[in-house]
Amino acid sequence: MGTEEQGGHLIREEVPYHIPGFHGVRETLIRGQPRIKEIWIAEGKKPGRTEEILQLAKEKNIPIRRKKAAEISALLPDIAHQGMVAFAEKFAYANLDHLIDISLLNKGQALVIATDHIMDEGNLGSLIRTAAFFGAQGLIIPKDRSARITPQVLKRSSGAYVYLPIAMVVNIGRTLDLFAKKGFWIIGTSAKGSESIYRFDWNRDLVLVLGSEQRGLSRSIEERCHQVVSIPSPGDVDSLNVGVAGGAILSEIFRQRKTLQGAHQDKGLDQSA
Repeated sequence: MGTEEQGGHLIREEVPYHIPGFHGVRETLIRGQPRIKEIWIAEGKKPGRTEEILQLAKEKNIPIRRKKAAEISALLPDIAHQGMVAFAEKFAYANLDHLIDISLLNKGQALVIATDHIMDEGNLGSLIRTAAFFGAQGLIIPKDRSARITPQVLKRSSGAYVYLPIAMVVNIGRTLDLFAKKGFWIIGTSAKGSESIYRFDWNRDLVLVLGSEQRGLSRSIEERCHQVVSIPSPGDVDSLNVGVAGGAILSEIFRQRKTLQGAHQDKGLDQSA
């Protein structure tokens, strides 16, 4: 059972889980968190990448069990497990206050992702990997009407979840209010957004809010946004999958911030010349 804290802002929930696939198992072994109790590898699985897993497990004294592929598939139905699964103690959602503190270590460049009831596990897993790739400091998901962290999500994230604190909250709206009080800009995304992602200045502390696959941003969330941005389309397709859209926006945020850093470095060189 989870416990609610801070007037409904945060829910703490620990979830027993399995980590399927090579990348997820490998990244968890390297990171050391969460602790892996044992690993199943399908009988007859060819060497190669498996050898790396065997070596990492040996270094950490983690037992390896050889199992029939059908047994792993029965444990993880409808998941492309690649003949490999790790059994971890738990997945612990991050503390929201800790997530805020981590993000503000990057003052002026803080970047947190919030999801407004994204239901598809594949989209959530993809978004976790993309957010980690582009250096976001955290991800926030709502407790209700949302995909949660499951083996399917872990598999889709290809192990990137170990680099991205993920918090689950009772009420996304009140959580965004908290971030706003901390000085963050709340930036929503919508095909109807009035500002292009390429014109908006991303060099500020911000929470990027991505809406659900079917409905986009809910009205209560959109009303809390300081700005709603859109991705201009040069073609006939007027919308993108939420995972793809998130990647496009995060790429532009990264580009702008790197450009600004380069300008500051060039200015410093000019002054020292």
